[in-house]
Amino acid sequence: MKLFKILKKTRVVILLIFIIISLLAINPQFGAQGVAIKNVAKNSTAEFAGIINPSAETSPTTLEKIKEVNGETITSLEQYSSIIDSIEENSKVTITTNKDSYTLLKSDNLGLEVQDVSTSNIRKGLDLQGGTRVLLKPETEISEQERTELIDTMRYRLDTYGLKDIEIRKTNDLLGNKYILVELAGATKQEVTELIASQGSFEARIGDDVVFSGGKKDITFVCRNDGSCAGIRDCSKVQDGYYCKFEFQIKLTQESAERHAAATDELTVNISQSGQEMLSKTIDFYLDNTLVDSLQISADLKGQAATDIVISGPGTGNTEQEAIQDSLKSMNKLQTILITGSFPHKLEIVKLDSISPLLGGEFMRNAIITGLLAILAVAIVIFIRYRKLNIAIPLVLTSIFEVIIILGISALFKRQLDLAAIAGIIAAVGTGVDHQIVIVDETLSKMTEQFYSWKQRIKRALFIIMAAYFTTLFAMMPLLFAGAGLLKGFAFTTILGITVGVFLTRPAFAAIIETLTEE
Repeated sequence: MKLFKILKKTRVVILLIFIIISLLAINPQFGAQGVAIKNVAKNSTAEFAGIINPSAETSPTTLEKIKEVNGETITSLEQYSSIIDSIEENSKVTITTNKDSYTLLKSDNLGLEVQDVSTSNIRKGLDLQGGTRVLLKPETEISEQERTELIDTMRYRLDTYGLKDIEIRKTNDLLGNKYILVELAGATKQEVTELIASQGSFEARIGDDVVFSGGKKDITFVCRNDGSCAGIRDCSKVQDGYYCKFEFQIKLTQESAERHAAATDELTVNISQSGQEMLSKTIDFYLDNTLVDSLQISADLKGQAATDIVISGPGTGNTEQEAIQDSLKSMNKLQTILITGSFPHKLEIVKLDSISPLLGGEFMRNAIITGLLAILAVAIVIFIRYRKLNIAIPLVLTSIFEVIIILGISALFKRQLDLAAIAGIIAAVGTGVDHQIVIVDETLSKMTEQFYSWKQRIKRALFIIMAAYFTTLFAMMPLLFAGAGLLKGFAFTTILGITVGVFLTRPAFAAIIETLTEE
């Protein structure tokens, strides 16, 4: 009877509505298994086959799921990798998803980045899924507009390189210093340092003359993911291991081609050891003022406005496979920089953290276990204190509902859940338990019963709660900006949690206690 009376309370109905909305936003997928497409590389075999690259706004549970590869059902990431690796080069690959069926030709890389199917729409932050976080500071003072342009260039470069799950945002400290915070899931420290911390200034020089540089101003086309104009051309064993050489074709603008013609017009023709006619100077490729490679220039190109140029570079390793992988990584980086151009400002690494995916998974498990143990401990203490299940059970359930709503709002607004956010949730729930104990004590107080009505006692409790709410709110505000924004997740989640508690769960809990303690 009292249950129906509780469900008729307006404050309880509002709470239930928010719980339902939160569960829909989280969209839990119990028992989900399989593989989902996380990223599709540009100009790759997968893109040409019609597979659409998911946007950053795509919810984790709505990612396109791979059901079969060449007729074999896919149930895990390991199984998918094993099947793809077993398929011979230049063979047809038929991929069936929950949306369509695609036929691809296997090359060095299909251009697909996959992950395990998500069990909910909760987006895991760097601490929970692994990756690299880097805090960058421009070496010179820049305006807000320049910082925005720098972030746009940075995002374009990372996207072109093929990295996904990227979060780049502006952040300041309390002293007014400007920073850029970058979080990349699955990226290594080396990749981050090479792609972000370096300015990425590419120049092709003949002698002291710069013939062309990276970016759209001088380059109209960069070949990638096409074996006919890009790939590993030669591998050989050397004294310390293996040496491989990559090559890829680019097309220059007419203006750059004319600079090439002018730089080669006065050069003399020499005969090489192999009997070929070559010009007296080489074309040298520099990346951030470091020589990457040098190529001989054929005598046929003397004074010619050549628009087709071949870029090459080396890769080394202890084994041939390591050398090939090193060459491919170097080629991908160089192609990316040639496409995107250099950053307009040099950046200094202030802080660089890297977390392995295994460690991130362990953090997640520990956080869940800690949360469950905390709820159990609270339930035991509350029962010992009041000796009434009709108080302990609603208090624990209300705390659980509070967590669900916080996670639902985070999923709805696509906020990432990291360790700082989990700490904020625990802090908010802990504050909520304190507030609920105040409500219970005021409701059950024998001493105040003779002086105050039930409504007056609840008003006293809510006054205490609101005072504590604003105290916590103002205490958290500086943390949104302190530490160059690294504490923002904790502060934001704490503020969200106490706000949900004060305006949703506390009033509903008070209504529940009112009904359950009625004579």
